[in-house]
Amino acid sequence: MRHVEGARWPRYLDDVTLTTWCGGVGAAWAERRTNFAFDGRLLLEVAALWVPTDMSGHPVRVRPDFFDVYGEACRGRKISGRVTIPEIPDDATYRPWPLRAADFDIVGHVNNAAVWLAVSEVVKTPLHYVSVTHHRALERDEEVTLAEAPGRLWLLVDGVVRVSVEYAQT
Repeated sequence: MRHVEGARWPRYLDDVTLTTWCGGVGAAWAERRTNFAFDGRLLLEVAALWVPTDMSGHPVRVRPDFFDVYGEACRGRKISGRVTIPEIPDDATYRPWPLRAADFDIVGHVNNAAVWLAVSEVVKTPLHYVSVTHHRALERDEEVTLAEAPGRLWLLVDGVVRVSVEYAQT
């Protein structure tokens, strides 16, 4: 998510217009882009990688009927599903990050709201930019550690990064 330079954050009861489209596809993923505008002025740009899954939560290929709906918007653009895991610097600080029952979605993975809670605990001022990358699911009954360093945080299980976050404050 990127806060557009010079724009303000949306406020409660603002009549915000959202425009969403498919930014591109890969074999087993698609990029969804969403713009948030207020009074005709762009406020936020968001890009998310969608990964279709089967009932057990395992990734599956993008189905042909996806293109019936989103084919025109993606116009054949290809995107990579490769993501790198940023290294944790030696001076990072670590603390336990306990999970609550409300943190889980219907397949037992930690939901996005719980990850945003970690971000809001670390970052105390408004954000200009944030990128949240889920490298692997956080599961029920796992002991999670939050690592933080300036402009970054990681959620780890047994020393393995499951979620990484990069951010810049305004």
